Amino acid sequence: MSELFAIAITTGILSGIWGWLSITLGLITWAGFLGCTTYFASPIDGLKGLAISIATNLSGVFWAMVIIKTSSMAGVEYVSYFATGIVATFMCIQAKKHWLSFIPGTFIGCCATFATNGNWQAVIPALIVGAIFGYLMKATGLKLHKQLHNRANN
Repeated sequence: MSELFAIAITTGILSGIWGWLSITLGLITWAGFLGCTTYFASPIDGLKGLAISIATNLSGVFWAMVIIKTSSMAGVEYVSYFATGIVATFMCIQAKKHWLSFIPGTFIGCCATFATNGNWQAVIPALIVGAIFGYLMKATGLKLHKQLHNRANN
């Protein structure tokens, strides 16, 4: 069995579990899948990649709230466009810090927050648990592949 197929199997199983768990715990299912996607898209694997995925998602939530709050205070529509441009610049500049280096993760967290109209209290736990599920999907798939490969060679 190929590594990809092993990861596909564990991803399928854990995706079903995530769907059930998210509903059971009252978490936003699709936001959790965005957290999972962040981990899978990250160029860094393992626990370090998980930490960077979560950190960038959470920074995106923060930046979205900056845009939302700034825009609502101004009361003039064009101010929100200006705020979005300035904040998007900072979202990229922060990547100079290693723990915030995965820019797509920041934008994913920001977009998830916008999609919930700023409900960061609901977005944050879903992103975190989703990222953990992404880590587990890949880690268990790699472990399955290794076990099957070792059995075939013994």
